[in-house]
Amino acid sequence: MPFELPDNLHPNCGPVAWLLGTWRGNGHGAYPTIESFQFGQELIFTHDGRPFFHYMSRSWIVDEDGEVVRDAAMESGFLRCPEPGKVEFLLSHNIGFSEIWYGAAEGGKVEMHTAGVSFTETAKEVTAGSRMYGNVEGDLLYAYDMAAVGQELQPHTWARLKRA
Repeated sequence: MPFELPDNLHPNCGPVAWLLGTWRGNGHGAYPTIESFQFGQELIFTHDGRPFFHYMSRSWIVDEDGEVVRDAAMESGFLRCPEPGKVEFLLSHNIGFSEIWYGAAEGGKVEMHTAGVSFTETAKEVTAGSRMYGNVEGDLLYAYDMAAVGQELQPHTWARLKRA
């Protein structure tokens, strides 16, 4: 699906402009403390002309036939672009933790790492993360590595999403 730059796109957002819109697809997840799983996901990046994007994500666990088993993770936040090529990501999760991310965007790729994580007293302890988003053949591919519940930073989820 073709993508056109919005007229009111803030210049600082140029390196991440390709993310704008709605993306849907499927992914996989694993971690030493849980069983491996498959999921469906929808990501939405919107903007209003200021130097940030509003981000929303929802996912659901699917079985081997792709049928929905149950709702899963939700995230919401802001991808801030304080200058071209630099990103800050403020992110909150429905399961009780929030993160601050810093990173860089260039050539259809965004790489970030956590600068801080906080969590509620009833949430699982998440201590660090690393995310990479890439524009590959017009699709959004991403990988999320996580350090949590006493485990070192390691792959947790990865997916390939198509522009909706």
